[in-house]
Amino acid sequence: MERTLVLIKPDGLQRGLVGEIVGRFERKGLKLIGLRMLDVSRALAERHYQVHAGKHFYPGLVDFITAGPVAAVALEGPDAIATVRRMVGSTMPNEAEPGTIRGDLGISGLRNLIHASDAVETAASELAMWFEAEDLVDYGRAIDSWIVAEEPARS
Repeated sequence: MERTLVLIKPDGLQRGLVGEIVGRFERKGLKLIGLRMLDVSRALAERHYQVHAGKHFYPGLVDFITAGPVAAVALEGPDAIATVRRMVGSTMPNEAEPGTIRGDLGISGLRNLIHASDAVETAASELAMWFEAEDLVDYGRAIDSWIVAEEPARS
């Protein structure tokens, strides 16, 4: 099972979309293993977006994610990283496909509602940045056997 991080950015919180966004992931079958709301410090924002340091849009990223509260969401499931990225849609909401979070709910550039980890290594480092290990909850769900395909028993 993969784990991944989703950040619902200040525009998502201000627009009252946290439940809608988290609900989409849950309806897909991903398991919610961590959820917290926080004001993002400038230091955390700079560390999170360090890969973009020096790029023309970096200051805007940092300013925006520190402009209001953020919901940090940890999800788990088979191929969770790629699944979440497909559900989120293209970075620019006006280019995102209908049916994706950004395609249905976003409208412009930096105000793109959501961040999602892009690779296994990134997800691991981002989860550690936004959650303490004890904040992520391991638990079973009876429904998992109906969501995760297993090889049928052969006689």
